[in-house]
Amino acid sequence: MESPWVTDFKENTLYRIDESTRMVEIAFAKAASFTHPKPVEDLIWKRPNPTSNSIGNLILHLCGNMTQYVISSLGEQEDTRDRDVEFETSEGFTAFQLLEKLKETVTSVKETIQKATEAQLLKKRNVQGFYFSGMGCVIHAVEHYSYHTGQIAFWVKQVVNRPLGFYDGQDLNVKNECGGTSDE
Repeated sequence: MESPWVTDFKENTLYRIDESTRMVEIAFAKAASFTHPKPVEDLIWKRPNPTSNSIGNLILHLCGNMTQYVISSLGEQEDTRDRDVEFETSEGFTAFQLLEKLKETVTSVKETIQKATEAQLLKKRNVQGFYFSGMGCVIHAVEHYSYHTGQIAFWVKQVVNRPLGFYDGQDLNVKNECGGTSDE
């Protein structure tokens, strides 16, 4: 049986991963609706400037990073990542293919996190030149996904010049409940 902290850690990280995926899907849908009848790939592979990455590069990068940190490291699989290719690619995937690649990677990442034992979450390992526990690898992957989700959202909002509506229909002004404990 899992420790309560392991269960809680997994539930919260999976929630954050799902939130980033949901936001990327919304951003892709807004981009597709804005660019029609032009192909959405014009936006997906466009770089804002020579030192920035396209949305396509960010998706490939996210897939590579999550694979390396979670599937390979936490899941104890061979690391086959070629990071440079993630940034060198400038075509070859449609928006749909990129989104499917991301969702397939996310599914594997979530399965790896779900299957991880307490020992795997606590075990230290070298990843990309850093020394992290399995939890550290998951935290890195989650925050990295969130960070680049924000970049994707920003770039799409710049182009479509309208809100993405990530939280439409949800009152974000609800105040926190104070006092009491989770055991009450």
